[in-house]
Amino acid sequence: MTETTVVIATRDRVEELVRTLGHLRRLSAPVIVVDNGSSDDTVARVRRDFPQVRVLALGHNVGASARNRGVRAADTPYVAFCDDDSWWAPGALDRAEELFRGHPGLGLVAARVVVEPEGREDPVCAEMASSPLGRGDDLPGPRVLGFICCASIVRREAFLRVGGFNPVLFFPGEERLFSWDMAAAGWACCYVDELVAHHRPSTSRGPSAARRRAEMRNDLLTTWLRRPVGVGLAEAVALARRGAGDGVAWAALGAAALKLPAVLGQRRLLPADVERQVRLLTRPA
Repeated sequence: MTETTVVIATRDRVEELVRTLGHLRRLSAPVIVVDNGSSDDTVARVRRDFPQVRVLALGHNVGASARNRGVRAADTPYVAFCDDDSWWAPGALDRAEELFRGHPGLGLVAARVVVEPEGREDPVCAEMASSPLGRGDDLPGPRVLGFICCASIVRREAFLRVGGFNPVLFFPGEERLFSWDMAAAGWACCYVDELVAHHRPSTSRGPSAARRRAEMRNDLLTTWLRRPVGVGLAEAVALARRGAGDGVAWAALGAAALKLPAVLGQRRLLPADVERQVRLLTRPA
């Protein structure tokens, strides 16, 4: 019997979700869909066509932290994340369970992502595979401090201990802060090439400018939440300078500033060893 639950957060993309649930039927794993207040018929359709799937209808959009609700609702020791436009290859979850059992300090595994329909590897995978953090003798792959959420599997205990995905960030880019918090708590995150997830990017996406603004905002917020004051100020200044000729960057800085009260309430510095790893990954090439 599988020891992994699949958790999917979704909003207003019922056709992609239905396709994904069709793929996941082959895995015989329990599935929890967390609906972020969809205005389409996502909840009704999943309950009708996939009665074996548990649906948590939140009624409003909480962003990436919707996954936290799914993890808390799961009753298996491991949780695999999907987006509504991604799914796991046969055998991937079983192999991940073996790796978790064999490596007690392993908190998260990041899989290789195959982008469909072309069947090409997501370029982020090459970056993870060549991580300068190394792997050590106690891990099945190189250590990473970032990953693609829709191709990740977590040890549920570790996820809950660090609090899951931070709601301050909303979406996207929530993975980096989470991986920092995992490392700070002593849990390893690593990339395992033999595990495969498929991703067929949805055609239903918001404006690219809005996503770019959110990405820049969350990059800055992540720094403010965990890194030294000097680093946070330097990144804010750099974004302000960029904003002089880029309205999206200026809007990102303003959006980050609005989150300052929440950031100050949650701010805590990374342990020195984790900060050194972050510096290694973020230093100029």
